[in-house]
Amino acid sequence: MNYELHHAGYLLSDDPARLDVDAIHAYLGRESYWATGVAREIVERSLRHSLCLGIYTPLGAQVGLVRVVTDYATFAWVCDVYVLEAHRKQGLSKAALRAILDHPRLQTLRRFTLATRDAHGLYAQFGFTPLAKPESQMERRNPAAAPTVPAVR
Repeated sequence: MNYELHHAGYLLSDDPARLDVDAIHAYLGRESYWATGVAREIVERSLRHSLCLGIYTPLGAQVGLVRVVTDYATFAWVCDVYVLEAHRKQGLSKAALRAILDHPRLQTLRRFTLATRDAHGLYAQFGFTPLAKPESQMERRNPAAAPTVPAVR
């Protein structure tokens, strides 16, 4: 059964059949600072292997997304959060984050993480804080791993 709710006339839904891969790729590949130039196939694969909450107009056009990479047991990484500019200032990001945190399939998780360049204030409203022990966190980067296409601006 799909998890859905309404906010300000918009539908928020985790139904994978509703996802508009072309719209998501257009935003991530051209507008986002974190995935500029990402290949459509990579976006499609990332959506297939994540819990995604799409944000849709009353006519069904996708205008936002929250993607969650999770084991559905203990951990989740919140990523690819966006609302198209024309649909901002209506509380959609907040509604989507609340929906993810309240999602029935994510209630046993001990930790949610995320990375942001400019939305710290938004996430702080939902209990996100800087890492308690950054000295214990590590990463391994391989920028050449994900095929990209030239950015179109």
